[in-house]
Amino acid sequence: MAAESTKTVKRLSELADSLRVKPGATVSLDKDFDPAFTPASLTRKQGDELLGQSIEQLAAYQDRLAAQETYGVLLVLQAIDAGGKDGTIKHVMSGVNPQGVQVHSFKVPSAEELRHDFLWRYSQHLPARGQIGIFNRSHYEEVLVVRVHRALLDRQKLPAGARGSSLFKRRYREINNWERYLVANGIKVVKVFLNLSREEQRKRFLARIDLAEKNWKFSAADVAERAHWDDYQKAFSEMLSNTSTKWAPWHVVPADHKWFTHLAVGATLLAALAEIDPQYPKLDSEARGGLDEAKKLLEAEAPKGGAKDPAAMRAASAT
Repeated sequence: MAAESTKTVKRLSELADSLRVKPGATVSLDKDFDPAFTPASLTRKQGDELLGQSIEQLAAYQDRLAAQETYGVLLVLQAIDAGGKDGTIKHVMSGVNPQGVQVHSFKVPSAEELRHDFLWRYSQHLPARGQIGIFNRSHYEEVLVVRVHRALLDRQKLPAGARGSSLFKRRYREINNWERYLVANGIKVVKVFLNLSREEQRKRFLARIDLAEKNWKFSAADVAERAHWDDYQKAFSEMLSNTSTKWAPWHVVPADHKWFTHLAVGATLLAALAEIDPQYPKLDSEARGGLDEAKKLLEAEAPKGGAKDPAAMRAASAT
C-alpha cells in the first residue's frame, strides 16, 4: 500500500476508534453522545475529500476480500426513523463492486419467520466469505422495537416461561454469543448506531412532507412512533451498554450532519477491513507453471507486428 494510502487508512481508523463504545461501559445516550458533533479540525470540504479517499480504499480492500475468500464482513446499521441509514449506504458504498455487497432491510416479520427463533431470519442473510453484507436494521430490533412495544411479543409465540423479566437480558447474552460465534468463524461484525437528535428528526420528517420527491419516504406512523422517543432512547442506551463487546463493539456515529455521518461510517467499515487486511492469494509452483504455459500460448497468437503482451508493456511503462 502506498504511503499516502497508509496515512489515510490510519487517520480514518483513528476516527473510527474515537466513536467506539468501550466494552463494559454503561451508556446514557443523551448524556454521553452529541448527535450534532463534528471535529473542530475538520471542515465539510475536507470531510468530503476524506470520504472520497475512504471509498477508494474500500474498493481496494473489497477486491482483496473477494479474492482471498476467507473472511466476510457484516455491517449492522441501527438508527431511529430518519436516522439516515439509506443515504449512508448509498454514499459509503458508492465505489465498491455491487457483486460483492448484499444489503438486506428487515421489515415486520413474516408468519414463516415468526415460526422460528428470533435470530433465525437474520442468519438467513449473513454474508458469505469474500462478501460484505449490510443489515439495514437488524437483529437488534428484537431488543428495541419489541422492548418499546411489548405487545409484539405475542406474535413471537414464546413459551410462557420465556417471557419473564429476564427476557431482554437473556437476548443480550444470546446476541453477544451469536456474534462471537460469527467472528470466530471469519465473519467480521461491524456495528454502527446512527445517533440522531429529536429536533433533526423533526426537520427531516417535515422535508419528507414538504418535498414531493420525498413524500414516498414518509408514513404517518413515523410521527406516532416519535411519541415513544424517550422509551427508544432508553432502549438504545441499554443495547449499547449490554452488547458492545471486544469482538463486536458498537460505534456511535453523530447523525445530525450527513456529511460527517457518511465519513464516520466509511471510516468504521474501512478500519474493520484494514484490521482483517485481506490479501490476494499466492499461487503455488504448479499453478504458476500453468500460468506461464498459458502466457506462452497466448503470446504465440499475437498478430504479425503486434505486441505479444500489451498488458506487460503498459505495466513496464508505468514504472
